[in-house]
Amino acid sequence: MTSDDKDYNEEISRVILPNVNKGEMFGIVEKLLGSSRLIVMCADGKTRTGRIPGKIRKRMWMREGDLVIVKPWSFQDERADVTFRYTKTQASYLSRNKILPEILDVFK
Repeated sequence: MTSDDKDYNEEISRVILPNVNKGEMFGIVEKLLGSSRLIVMCADGKTRTGRIPGKIRKRMWMREGDLVIVKPWSFQDERADVTFRYTKTQASYLSRNKILPEILDVFK
């Protein structure tokens, strides 16, 4: 396949984006609670208690103000799992390209 055969209408992204079909959304870490739990302000305006699942607990170190992808629980809406953490460079890239919701855009 040559480069002429590529479809140039598809959007090329440098970072992972939340899968809306699976219920994922952007969030910002507001407070660390300890024991791999934290308070997250989500893109829909709700504040949820976030949990870092065991398989990514050792690989992701969170700080207040970090941009994350959260997936709210289906049976308890005030809780969510954190699935991904963005670096500061990735967060500023999302902010520059106006991908972040206005409520969470603190990386200007």
